[in-house]
Amino acid sequence: MTAQISAIPPSNAEYGGDEISALVLDPGYSTTRAGFAGEDVPKSVISSYYGILPSESRQKHLFGDNSIHNPLPGLSIRNPMGLDGTVEDWDTATNLWEYTITSRLTNPKPKNPALNGLNDDSKVQDLDAEMEDVEDRERPLEENPLLMTETGWNTGKSREKGIEIAMETWGAPAYWLARNGVLAAFAAGKPSALVIDVGASNVSVTPVHDGLILKKGVIHSPLAGNYISDQLRLLFSASQPPIPLNPHYTISSKIPVDAGAPSQATYRSFLPGTAPHDSFRRLQEERVLTEFKESVVQVWPGPGRLLGHTPNGVLNEEIAKHQPGRPFEMPDGWNQMFGAERFRAAEAMFDVKAALGDQPPPASQTIPQIIQSSLAQVDVDIKPHLLSNIVVTGGTSLIQGFTDRLNNEINALYSGGPRVRISAPGNLYERKFASWIGGSILASLGTFHQMWISKKEYEENGAGVVEKRCK
Repeated sequence: MTAQISAIPPSNAEYGGDEISALVLDPGYSTTRAGFAGEDVPKSVISSYYGILPSESRQKHLFGDNSIHNPLPGLSIRNPMGLDGTVEDWDTATNLWEYTITSRLTNPKPKNPALNGLNDDSKVQDLDAEMEDVEDRERPLEENPLLMTETGWNTGKSREKGIEIAMETWGAPAYWLARNGVLAAFAAGKPSALVIDVGASNVSVTPVHDGLILKKGVIHSPLAGNYISDQLRLLFSASQPPIPLNPHYTISSKIPVDAGAPSQATYRSFLPGTAPHDSFRRLQEERVLTEFKESVVQVWPGPGRLLGHTPNGVLNEEIAKHQPGRPFEMPDGWNQMFGAERFRAAEAMFDVKAALGDQPPPASQTIPQIIQSSLAQVDVDIKPHLLSNIVVTGGTSLIQGFTDRLNNEINALYSGGPRVRISAPGNLYERKFASWIGGSILASLGTFHQMWISKKEYEENGAGVVEKRCK
């Protein structure tokens, strides 16, 4: 006999009520966002990357920007999230999420000040870093219900693991798990929408109808922010002469040089055994590439594709060459004005023929194709409604020209069909943190009170309750 799920309205004491706000946790591949429900933006935004310091006794894990960007000897960088946006290393992910919550939102139980290591000169100064002795602390969420986000393709096993951590490790009084596509639609004020989320490791298309995802139509692709970074690396190495990519920590000093001239920098040298791991350099290079993407890279807005031509037969690449360039200075002082090449890095998101390198991605992974594949899986009757309620979210979607190009591509796919309307907030925070904002709105609604999975309900039904309740 299956266990009955209680529908008794929760008491304020059990679920926090108006006196205690729920916490909203939104893990991603690039950053993890956390904050209190009802607020406009997450107060805690922590890098999802973490550092590992080699030690004689055991490895030491470092969390937070102050720690992972410091070039300590042997420091290597890892990520508990897989490239598909789901958790691979649950132990580290739990510690990272707990750090995200306790470092900005709640306070861990104070320890004996004589043991805090502040007076030990030999101890590495990583004040916001370590998550040791977790079992000695009070449970960080004993007073706060937790709403957590997940991808539309998260597995049942991972969903159950999430509620186990919240209830057993953190002691949360109540829990809810929500799809980030649904929450992004809520943040845009739409119960039904086609949500296009362009993040660091994935671009996903999620059809949402009346607050529920249409699971058959959820499709994701790796042609997102990290792919653009890989294209930039190829672009830099193929340039003549090659464009240097030396991160800030490798530069000791520099002097200004003219555009295109070799850099005049003094590079920092590391004694044997004192340099950080190659993965540390890779992360620091990614920070430079992120700055380059934000300030230089553009998506060819259309109409047509970058390698195509106008109705008059003029090549779009020729038009791009006549547009004003954008300057960029590398950390070592090398600088240049970037012209038409700044359109190439992101073009493969829409057209694989423009991909740099020997192995272009499959055409089925481009954004127009995954949109078409997603809509092919939904009922014909709701397709026009979804096309008129497209929500664009994710940090990579902020690249200039992206929404114009997306609009042109979708209109070309469905010309003569329903009107295409795209909602893409101009506000940086609303675009980057849409799923968190949707969770903040949802968890603060009075009518949402009766939806929480209580601690009692979890104890009666086990972790499987999340599959029954959180559709």
